Amino acid sequence: MSSLILAGLGLIGGGIALRRLAPALQKHWPAAQQNVKAMLGEHRYKDGFQTDMDRYEAGKILGISSHANSKRIKDVHKKLMFQNHPDRGGSPYIAAKINEAKDYLDKNA
Repeated sequence: MSSLILAGLGLIGGGIALRRLAPALQKHWPAAQQNVKAMLGEHRYKDGFQTDMDRYEAGKILGISSHANSKRIKDVHKKLMFQNHPDRGGSPYIAAKINEAKDYLDKNA
């Protein structure tokens, strides 16, 4: 019985706190969304791939750190090519970019 009362009081307290915080959240939400987009690097890939591959883009394509070791690069490349190989319905362009990223990171590791 007392646990039900405590649970009810907790819900009431949470509702009151949320009601007081809602205006502040609405005010700051757009800025928070922009910060998250900037942290994820969304602004960098609006126009697709860069003309010249660099270390950062190669890491982003493979989904690993641009300073990963060669074993990690090889394992991730194998997994991505299995998923995106043109013979299995994948895009030849994406497969070429995955290969280019692997070659770039292997050469500059």
